[in-house]
Amino acid sequence: EDAAFVQYHLRRSTGTLLAHSLLPLGYYLGMCFAAPEKHLCFFYLASKGWKTFFFFAVLFPAVTSALAYYWSRKGWNNHPLARTLAVHALPQSGWRAVASSINTEFRRIDKFATGTPGARVIVTDTWVIKVTTYCLHVAQQQDIHLTVTDSRQHELTPDSNMPVQFLTIRVASVNPYVKAFDIRLNSTEYGELREKLRAPISNAANVVIHQSLSDLFLETFTSLVEINQTYPAPTTQ
Repeated sequence: EDAAFVQYHLRRSTGTLLAHSLLPLGYYLGMCFAAPEKHLCFFYLASKGWKTFFFFAVLFPAVTSALAYYWSRKGWNNHPLARTLAVHALPQSGWRAVASSINTEFRRIDKFATGTPGARVIVTDTWVIKVTTYCLHVAQQQDIHLTVTDSRQHELTPDSNMPVQFLTIRVASVNPYVKAFDIRLNSTEYGELREKLRAPISNAANVVIHQSLSDLFLETFTSLVEINQTYPAPTTQ
């Protein structure tokens, strides 16, 4: 990935789709051994429902394999990611020039990167990228408007005993060919993200953003104080 970010994800997304298309067939083969009374190993003895399932279990990887072959033709020119990058290319260049720019900036150590493997967010000097299981969303920094649209607070996370706040930020481009997408990140990373972005982030939902643990403590403390009953002070004689 570090050597050739775009080319890696061209192959990764295609391979992931192929692997996932084989899951129904793998399930059928597993049931052949897990439930021998269904006679799934002998196709002509299986029930009509299982025959239909087997048909689609074979059809899915066949169609996906044909699609993967089509995508790989002409140096991956037909891949959806290549088409996504092509809308950012200059008139005299193609998607490979955009890919080269992204690859170069991804190798730099000053990029912003966060998120889980299925929803990573990467911000370089020029690009905002969201990596998902099957595709990449790409927008050019100079063309985007960012808006905080939602905030969710979780009391506990798997890697921490402290409550955390997750922000959802809408990335919309002035380029009509670039589809808007959402990125999600921990509120403590919000400041680092803003430093890497050229465009300001508007807060249309008036979300209170906790950029540090002390911010979260103050809000939690205030909310607990507000629900306490009022204690009348005794009058002095």
